[in-house]
Amino acid sequence: MVRLALLLLGPEFVRSRWRTLAAIGGLLALAGVAIFVDAFDGVLYFPLHLFGYVLAAEGVVALLVASGPMAGPRALRYTKGVLFVVLGVLVVNRHHFSVVLLAMLFGLLFTVGGCLRIAAAWVVRFPGWRVSLLAGGAELLLAVFIFEPWPTHYVGTVPYCIGVALCVSGLGALRLAWQLRGLPPGASLAAMLRTGDPADGATAAAPPRDADWPPPAPMVVHVWTPLGSVANAVRRPVVDRYIAAVDAQGVISTGHAALAMAPDVYISHYPAVEIDRSPDEFASTLRATAENDVPGRFQPSYAVEAAGWCDSTEQVVFNDYSPARLRAFWQAYSRDTTYNLTHRNCSSTVVHALEAALEGVLARRGVSWLTFLRIMTSPELWVASQLGRRARTMAWTPGLVLDYARAMHGMVHPAPIAWVTLLRLSVRTYRQTRRRWAQEAAGGAGDEVQHV
Repeated sequence: MVRLALLLLGPEFVRSRWRTLAAIGGLLALAGVAIFVDAFDGVLYFPLHLFGYVLAAEGVVALLVASGPMAGPRALRYTKGVLFVVLGVLVVNRHHFSVVLLAMLFGLLFTVGGCLRIAAAWVVRFPGWRVSLLAGGAELLLAVFIFEPWPTHYVGTVPYCIGVALCVSGLGALRLAWQLRGLPPGASLAAMLRTGDPADGATAAAPPRDADWPPPAPMVVHVWTPLGSVANAVRRPVVDRYIAAVDAQGVISTGHAALAMAPDVYISHYPAVEIDRSPDEFASTLRATAENDVPGRFQPSYAVEAAGWCDSTEQVVFNDYSPARLRAFWQAYSRDTTYNLTHRNCSSTVVHALEAALEGVLARRGVSWLTFLRIMTSPELWVASQLGRRARTMAWTPGLVLDYARAMHGMVHPAPIAWVTLLRLSVRTYRQTRRRWAQEAAGGAGDEVQHV
């Protein structure tokens, strides 16, 4: 989460505040350890009831705002609202059934997450897959610990999870601040975060923040979803949304993703020759290793691509971004046409281009810790972070790109702050109700006069 927040705030924010970020990361890690240890004896000093009430209240606000006349991704806010209300009620209700149910839910989440992480690391073999194997094993051990009633008979489940989350987030922020401490002026934060090597960020071109403002045209992320790019598809929920769809004749479509900026930037990566997806070689084909690299090609324009196939089924439009950073990324990336099914495909190319174009985009509106806090508490940031984490350990697909772009759009073009929006909606509803009452009263008086 911190990674994406810093990306949107830009390298200037990081360069001048890396010490503060490191201190915050250290404090979060220590607080996480303290909360985790505090829960061992079953006597909690952590204000768990207050935490539950805050969760439930934030969930109610998110539901009210999402149901009102607001812009933004309603589905994310409805999901956040329902999830927060359910968790808040379970946390506040300290009945034994609620405690056990929370433990089972969190244990299941850690189990599924650990299994997915281990399976993806073993099959895909992406850079750093051995570290991911260890992290997956740690998740499974934590799941076993949560499933076990020892030592607090599930009473400490929520503090355990809060402590682990704070500790992991704090250590991540501390590590990131240490990596970025020497980021030179003009460096590309997106390039450094993409590879994990500060040297890559230092050598990548990054134009000044306001050198190309305002953008000459909107930036459009085009997505051909697997389900939307085939006719008469055989429905397979989730699979045909994120992986592939199959029509009645057995034709498979994995979808496609591209990014366009008028008049001359179009990013659409294809293999030069169709990749053989034979079942016998399927597992080895998924590996993000050099033996699976094949020659690739770039489509010249959206018009050419749409004429040869079909129009994109979904579009996400960005009006605030950096054209110069996007051009700099594309000039460097397009020198190499290599295509890899899981490591350098059409979807990963679009995500890298999108992140390069959005680097430092929020800095134009003023950089402050308040802005950082607002981003860190947005549901879109959590969704984008989870999607990015899963995709980097497995593979970017058009379905994941669509959800990721929508989440990033929600942060770059945010809806009003929840509590402020709720107040405005309340005032508007009150005024509309008073106006309706006045009209009804006037109508009733007129009817009486006419009757007499």
